[in-house]
Amino acid sequence: MALINKIQGTCCRCGKVHDLDAYGSINVSQDPDLKEKVKDGSLFVWECEACGSKNLLTAETLYHDPDKKLMIWLLPLGSMASDQAESLGAQLSRIAESLDGYTLRRVSDVGSLIEKVNLADAGLEDVVIEMCKYVTKMELAEKAGEKAADIVDAPFKFYRLQGADNQLVFTFPLDGQMQGVPVGFSVYEDCRGILQRNPAAVESISGFAKIDADWLAQFFR
Repeated sequence: MALINKIQGTCCRCGKVHDLDAYGSINVSQDPDLKEKVKDGSLFVWECEACGSKNLLTAETLYHDPDKKLMIWLLPLGSMASDQAESLGAQLSRIAESLDGYTLRRVSDVGSLIEKVNLADAGLEDVVIEMCKYVTKMELAEKAGEKAADIVDAPFKFYRLQGADNQLVFTFPLDGQMQGVPVGFSVYEDCRGILQRNPAAVESISGFAKIDADWLAQFFR
C-alpha cells in the first residue's frame, strides 16, 4: 500500500499554512488508480481552503512500477538537507541493488516525474530521449535567428508518441506559450546509435541517477 506522510504546505496566494497528506511512496501495481493521478499531475495539487487557490505539493515521493521495473525518486529542491538526501539515496540504492533489471531515476520536479512515467509507458529510453532533445534543440536553434538562445535554454519535455509512424512530440516554453515540435522516430534511432558509439555516457549511470540535460552536457556539447 502507499505510504502517506503528514506535511505542512503554505498557500502561494494567501500564505495560510495547511496540514496535508503527501504520498511518501507509491506502488502502482498495488494502487493502479494512483498512476493516472501521477500522470495528470492531480496527485500533487492541493487547494487552499481559505482562498481556493491551487498549489503544487512539494514533498519527497518514491514512485514504483514493478511491472515495468521502474523506480523514480522525486526529491524536490530544498525539500531536505543535502546530507539527508545523500544518506537516503544511499539507502534506496542498496535496496534497489537486489532488484534485478530495474531502472532507477531521481528527479527534482513533478513535471520530470510525469515525463519519466510517460516514457516508460511508451517503451522509450530516457537517455536516448535526452539526446533527441539536444539534437532537436540544435536544429531548431539554427533556424530561429534571434530566438536561438531562448530555444537552447528552454526545458524540453517528451509529450507523447503520435501517428502510425510513432512521431515523438516534444513541448517547450517560448514567448510565454507552450510550443510543440514533432520529431520523426528515425531521430530516436539515430540518437540511440550515437549513445552506443559513446558508451561512457551510459556506463556512468548508477544508483538513482538524475538523467536530464545537465547529465547529457557532461558528454556532449
